[in-house]
Amino acid sequence: MTASHEPSLFSIRPVTADDYEQLISLWILSGTHLEIQGRESKSAFLQQLEQFPDLYLVATVGERIVGVVLGTHDGRKGWINRLAVHPDDRRRGIAAALVIACDTAIRVRGIGIVTALVESDNAASAALFETLGYREDVPVRYFRKLGGPST
Repeated sequence: MTASHEPSLFSIRPVTADDYEQLISLWILSGTHLEIQGRESKSAFLQQLEQFPDLYLVATVGERIVGVVLGTHDGRKGWINRLAVHPDDRRRGIAAALVIACDTAIRVRGIGIVTALVESDNAASAALFETLGYREDVPVRYFRKLGGPST
């Protein structure tokens, strides 16, 4: 996978616990629906970060976080989640660089399938994943069961 970006303009590093507030602000600014009292609460986020410390990545310009992606896996399939780039920093290759870095980190573990869920009205994300070689070829219906404080 390749993407054009100018790495001198930003760098990618693992997320730290201290990044939490900036990430919440970035997701809100990017229009991401959050469950701050549930699965995106600070305690839930930190617990997830412990599981996937090298798959939770941010792009930074100086000290400012301009992008984020959260990678996870179940041992056989990897997931790319919560991709967001600050509106002022879009169209600079940040999202592509984050996806490529996350995908690479997942595949290093021997996981051959990497997936992403993209909301049906998010044409920009769909186009990005298609450009990076992902295919929309698995017709699925999404079911979920909510319960408890960490949903």
